[in-house]
Amino acid sequence: MLRDDLRTLRTLWTEPRPPGAPARVRRDWALLAAGLAVVALEAALRDDVVWRPVAVAFAVWLCVLTLWRRTHPLTAVALAFASVALLPVAALVASLPEPVGLNTAAIVFVLVYALPRWGSGREIVLGGAVILAVGTLCVVVVDGTPVAEKLVGLAFLMLPGVLGAAVRFRVTARDRQLEQVRSREREQLARELHDTVAHHVSAMVIIAQAGRVLAGTDPAAAVTALEGVEEEGARTLEEMRAMVATLRDRGVGAELAPPAGVADLERLVRTPGGRLRVDLGLDGELDALPPAVDAAVYRIVQESVTNALRHAVDATDLVVRVAAERHAVRVTVRDNGRRTGRGRDGYGLTGLRERATLLGGTLRAGPGTDRGWHVEAELPRSGSERRVHSRPRR
Repeated sequence: MLRDDLRTLRTLWTEPRPPGAPARVRRDWALLAAGLAVVALEAALRDDVVWRPVAVAFAVWLCVLTLWRRTHPLTAVALAFASVALLPVAALVASLPEPVGLNTAAIVFVLVYALPRWGSGREIVLGGAVILAVGTLCVVVVDGTPVAEKLVGLAFLMLPGVLGAAVRFRVTARDRQLEQVRSREREQLARELHDTVAHHVSAMVIIAQAGRVLAGTDPAAAVTALEGVEEEGARTLEEMRAMVATLRDRGVGAELAPPAGVADLERLVRTPGGRLRVDLGLDGELDALPPAVDAAVYRIVQESVTNALRHAVDATDLVVRVAAERHAVRVTVRDNGRRTGRGRDGYGLTGLRERATLLGGTLRAGPGTDRGWHVEAELPRSGSERRVHSRPRR
């Protein structure tokens, strides 16, 4: 039991900072401006401020420290609470009748929140110790306050930190789920590529066997067979290069069931649940798409139809367009319903965007200009192969 506790503490101590913390954004300057404005108003309107210059300077100092709450959370907390500790001690030494400081100093709660939200494990432990020590000191120094109120005040001081830790846990859990979705999409894409390569290799074996049988009686047929082997070998090499380029060293398994493609879209849109009228339009040469692109088109339409059925309120029509151009395939899915909630991408769209990126394409999803939800994707007919061939030869 003790060993598990020590392992948990060691894990907390070595926890890194969460990635992607912005240094300063527009809302930081807005927070600073609002804090300084409140400091000025409170200093001008209140008549009972003790040591007015010191109180104003202290409040301004705390407002300025919020600018470093993400990049240096421990330093900001240490400097802020060191200043907080000095004021009650100075008031006690000077025997002041009222505490020193403005109510605007409550902006220190922002720093308490930012510590577990953006700090590393070591910074959280050290900063939490500083907050507890200073909070306890202030509670002890303040006279005439019941013990229960002191404990409630100390708990209220730590409440923003609990909120920051909860937000961090939620964001981390979502990031972990998104990464799992991306990994599953890569695994599925790898299985589809594996099936394609296996098909090419099987064809090469059959052609080579036929060429060996005909070599003695029909040399021309044997040459034709060798040309077929060469062609299939080139295709196999391209698919293998695409797999290595997009998935690198990820270990994935094989799946024998062939993936659905553009040819299965008619069957897909015929059974969308009966609530939606689906208008499917196919344009261009869609019969000779690379297997990975063919499967990606089907998955994009499938996920879009599913999302429309689940989330498009009052939707009656769904328009699906798949157009093959010379170098790209464009997929557009639009419904005429309205969406509830904030419209944040779900895990399905995240997986589709990851698949499109792996194939060298793009995918955009969002509300339409008038109403409904639009999904637009552009996939290169041979994006991975173009990237491979564009490398300089050595």
